[in-house]
Amino acid sequence: MSGTAPPRVVIVGAGPAGIRAAATLVEAGLHPVVVDEGHRAGGQIYRRPPDGFTRTPEQLYGSEAAKARALHGLFDGLATEGRLTHHLGSSVIAVHEGRLHVLGEGGLQLVSYDRLILATGASDRVAPVPGWQSAGVYSLGAAQIALKAQGVALGRRIVLVGSGPLLTLVGAQLVKAGADVAAVLDTSPWNQQMRGFSRLAARPVVALRGLILRARLGRRYYAGVTLERIEADASGVTALRWRDAGGREQLTPCDMIGMGWHLRAETHLADLVGCAFAYDEQWRQWLPKADEMGRGGNGVYLAGDGVRLLGADGAEIAGRLAAAACLADLGYPAPAISADLHKLKRLERFARGLATAFPWPEAMARTLPNDVIVCRCENVTAGSIRESVERGGGEANRVKSLSRVGMGRCQGRFCQLAAVELVAAKAGCTTEAVGRFRGQAPVRPAPIAAFLREG
Repeated sequence: MSGTAPPRVVIVGAGPAGIRAAATLVEAGLHPVVVDEGHRAGGQIYRRPPDGFTRTPEQLYGSEAAKARALHGLFDGLATEGRLTHHLGSSVIAVHEGRLHVLGEGGLQLVSYDRLILATGASDRVAPVPGWQSAGVYSLGAAQIALKAQGVALGRRIVLVGSGPLLTLVGAQLVKAGADVAAVLDTSPWNQQMRGFSRLAARPVVALRGLILRARLGRRYYAGVTLERIEADASGVTALRWRDAGGREQLTPCDMIGMGWHLRAETHLADLVGCAFAYDEQWRQWLPKADEMGRGGNGVYLAGDGVRLLGADGAEIAGRLAAAACLADLGYPAPAISADLHKLKRLERFARGLATAFPWPEAMARTLPNDVIVCRCENVTAGSIRESVERGGGEANRVKSLSRVGMGRCQGRFCQLAAVELVAAKAGCTTEAVGRFRGQAPVRPAPIAAFLREG
């Protein structure tokens, strides 16, 4: 490598995967560039509050406090020593010919790369419920971010709905913080949850922690519920109508509802750089294809929940593996990987257990009444999507062009999964056959002024 400029490796994302990838590259003598939307490294799971915030890491992260401290300290140390370049508060909105279009507080800049590691993470996976467009309805992640970053609950009387570990975690965190959580409603019935139990045994300590958190919710927690309608007035949410596992109708007054069904991989940039995708039937979503090291082709490496939904521990391992693959491909000495590969397989078994125990509510999405809004950005209803199938067939992007579903501010992040279920049901085909919305730039909202550079 002597006599030539070192390769320029850019990492998108400074969560657990991005931090571990950066540290691995630094140890090999490279100087990576890290682009992240946050103002401090940590990602969503280890999101840090502003300076002067009085709650301790133990209060913010619970049993994961030591891991959060370690990752924060590792990244901050590398940045302070000048061993990496950190573009904080910056979003990659486009990729073209080996250059990232990065939008930050100073405007738009182009960042070139020789190799690219995408550690873009995941966001809440939400399903439409009648009335979910009302003020006072948030994702579980938004509720957790408000608690971590500002120490506030987003409502005076809270109901949480959905399924998966995040539902239990956010509920327990809000209860511990003193919030009034009226109910935690899980759409997965007990018998379904037990089907994933054998694989959850791959991480017995984590599974036990989840059960302890569930126990802290006490009688607030209900399994196997059916969500009927969110009631609201001009000021916002007033109550949630639902049925318990026995079919009995319930009405729970509230002024805030948090919803989420596990996670949805953030894949827009992987799409723009040309990665291939495959439909994962168990997760009910399209995921980028990569080898066990994270190689996605064309000098692109994928790590974390943006390619495999394995949680924070899996993201750390995947970040190291992606960096190791990058180093090996560049001809640099790479760290040993056998132990990490073994751990990753165990985490995969555990994640598959979660997917089995807490499934995406496919039937609920497919049977939405016609007047229910599916795409909140563009106000597209379930009836409009079904009508588009009748006019144009059951292909995702054809339906998108006819109905405008997925064309709004979020670029389909919150509506696509439910929309394709509706299309599949109407067209009489599989969800995989419907396909996915094509990614396009800008992947985040951007002001016109950002593109009007002098010269």
